[in-house]
Amino acid sequence: MPNIGRMIAASAHRGIAYAERLIVGIESNDFASFARVGDRVIESNHPAFICGHLSIYPANILQNLDVDAGQIAPTDEFSRLFSHEAKCVDGRNGDVYPAMDKITDAFFAAYKVATAAIESTDDEVFLRENPNERMRTMFPTIGAMHAFYVGGHFMMHMGQWSAWRRVMGMPAA
Repeated sequence: MPNIGRMIAASAHRGIAYAERLIVGIESNDFASFARVGDRVIESNHPAFICGHLSIYPANILQNLDVDAGQIAPTDEFSRLFSHEAKCVDGRNGDVYPAMDKITDAFFAAYKVATAAIESTDDEVFLRENPNERMRTMFPTIGAMHAFYVGGHFMMHMGQWSAWRRVMGMPAA
């Protein structure tokens, strides 16, 4: 029975549960908006960008685990708007980002599939060398990289989302 995947997936489950709490009470017209304090705009990642950005990583995870990623592969639009090279912009007018439900559906579906794949992957796969040369110096194995993707990277963005909520006058999640 695989053990490494179950350990990695434990963080993913906690992160997903936190995202489910963070989304509560957000109006669709605020989802892609920079937070504001009075007249001051806070240029920090908003929930649309965070969910969209994170939604593209599970397909990479599946590919590294030798699982078909077709069902959750990001669209060209998502790749363009939410890649690690993309810049979060204020989408207050609704003309920059896809609708809230399109983004959140992609986000939650992708993590559900990826987490299930992580849990069922044999340990030896996680011990393989990280195929991403740029990331290999920080995360030498597939397991190390994906522990980061569903753990540290994911929760860093949840922290941004949590701060956005508070600036928007919403309670803690």
